[in-house]
Amino acid sequence: MSQNRQRPQDVPSRGAVLDKIDDVLAGIRVPDLPYPAGKLSPEAVSDWGPLLLSCWSEQRDERVTHVIRSVHLEWSARQVNAAYVADRIMDIFLKTSGLHPDLARRIARLRFYFAWRMNLVGKKAFSQTLLAWLDSLQEWRGWSDSGGRAGKVLLDQLDALVIAVAACFESGSPESLEDFCRQWQEDATKRHAQTARLRQRLLETEQGAARQRQADQVSRALIGRALTGRRVPAPIIRFILDYWQGLLKQAVWDAGQEGENFRHGSKLLEWLIWIGDPSLSDKDRNRLYHVGEQIGDRILDVWGRVHDTPLPPNALAGIEAVMVSRLRGEVPELVEALPAAGGFQWDSRWLGFEAPPREEFEPFEGQWFVEGQASGEQRRLFYAFLSESAEILWSNGAGVKLGLQPWTDFRQAMETQQVRPLPPLTSFGTVLGETVELLARVCAKQRRQREQAAEAARLRAEQLRREKAAAEAHRRELAVAREAELLRQQQLLEEQRLADEKAEQARILNEKILLAEKQVSGIKLGGWIVVQADDASGDPARLKLAVRINASRKLVFVDRLGLNRREFIEDELVQGIVEGWVRVLGSSAEFDDTLSRVVGRIRVGRN
Repeated sequence: MSQNRQRPQDVPSRGAVLDKIDDVLAGIRVPDLPYPAGKLSPEAVSDWGPLLLSCWSEQRDERVTHVIRSVHLEWSARQVNAAYVADRIMDIFLKTSGLHPDLARRIARLRFYFAWRMNLVGKKAFSQTLLAWLDSLQEWRGWSDSGGRAGKVLLDQLDALVIAVAACFESGSPESLEDFCRQWQEDATKRHAQTARLRQRLLETEQGAARQRQADQVSRALIGRALTGRRVPAPIIRFILDYWQGLLKQAVWDAGQEGENFRHGSKLLEWLIWIGDPSLSDKDRNRLYHVGEQIGDRILDVWGRVHDTPLPPNALAGIEAVMVSRLRGEVPELVEALPAAGGFQWDSRWLGFEAPPREEFEPFEGQWFVEGQASGEQRRLFYAFLSESAEILWSNGAGVKLGLQPWTDFRQAMETQQVRPLPPLTSFGTVLGETVELLARVCAKQRRQREQAAEAARLRAEQLRREKAAAEAHRRELAVAREAELLRQQQLLEEQRLADEKAEQARILNEKILLAEKQVSGIKLGGWIVVQADDASGDPARLKLAVRINASRKLVFVDRLGLNRREFIEDELVQGIVEGWVRVLGSSAEFDDTLSRVVGRIRVGRN
């Protein structure tokens, strides 16, 4: 079939594209898809083979992602991604393939197969045989569901595709689809050879028919123009329609309107009308005689140059009878020329016919055009421009004629958008390449974002760890500071307590000293004291004051026998009383009470 002229597109190599599919299946994440909450064990992942087989067998047009969302089962992340990638590829194929919507929709249902296979084998789902077959579908760019035999052949093949893919689901192997693709390609090779012959035969046939239409229409236009508004004898009308129209047609066929025979035939046609119409020929009787003598011979002469067979003998009988009548001066019976022709159809534009310049129609030859919308659109190939008749030969691209259209009608239909050029086609391989390339970039971007997020999380965790460590160190510092402050406060309290005790002891000591001094000063001669022995096991000694020497503040004590003389300085005796190794008798009870009160006040102060 004819190829549309399309701009070459820069697409990555097929191998490079396929290598990226596995990365996309493993890494991409799409919002709002039913991904599992965590990584599932193989036993927890649902088997979606029966579900996808059911959708394919029913030839459903919904997306795989919609199907898996509609059932409450556990799908792995790879299954979800395989469904999304298959949907994305086929959705773009539907929009950009350029194939008839019905055909593109049937091919797009392979999304169920691709989702199933990509989940199992990744990039191997797109085998070279399968991709070559999908790319070859561009040859069906002109297919329309017109109910014709060629359209029925394709639909039958697609019905076989349904069976082949279903067999793949059931067997778990792509072999039946691979066999289908190989058989399709073999059939296409045979079909191409047959199509080339049909197209050539169609062109030759229609070019000949165009020349015939041109000759017929020009002869009709010439006769119609000559008969318009004329009243002539019926024999002349019959001769023109029965014989002369065919001669004019043949003259145009042989050499066109510029040919000598056509010019002679046109002139003789005018003479026949002139002879038969009295309103024209009665004005010049001499010329009528002259023409009447020569017209028969001239008709035979032109007839002989155009046709190989002679004019039938009785063909001119009616004309001769009219000529005799006219030469006698009689007025023959006249009839309206065109009504007598019995609905004779003609178009005067053919007399001035000129084919448009080649540069006007050449860009459209070999191009596909569309009429209608959506599933009701019909596609036609501008197969050839027939210059002889200024008509377009429409074909289905396989050598079958779809009709003829005048050039002027085509231009008008183009201006009103009733007919529009077929948009550029996009092969499946191109769709696959561009889609996977785009998804690979998205996947890489997501991976970088996840890495950046992980790095940010790591840095945040590190920062939190440092902040926590710093907070812990600060807490410890505060705890140490609090402990130090508490210890300092305790030390201050202890120091204060000790100072208070020391002050109290000093006060008590002072009171003891004052009391002891009072006791010492109150000892009279003969007053007794008890002195503890230096040895703990010895008995205390009882002594009485024998002498008080005021000048030296010395007191002399003796025992009851007047012996064992002991001398004490007042201060020494006071110190002994305070320390408790000396006790003054006689006033000791008062001293003990005083001492008890002092000790009691000390205890109360401690509590």
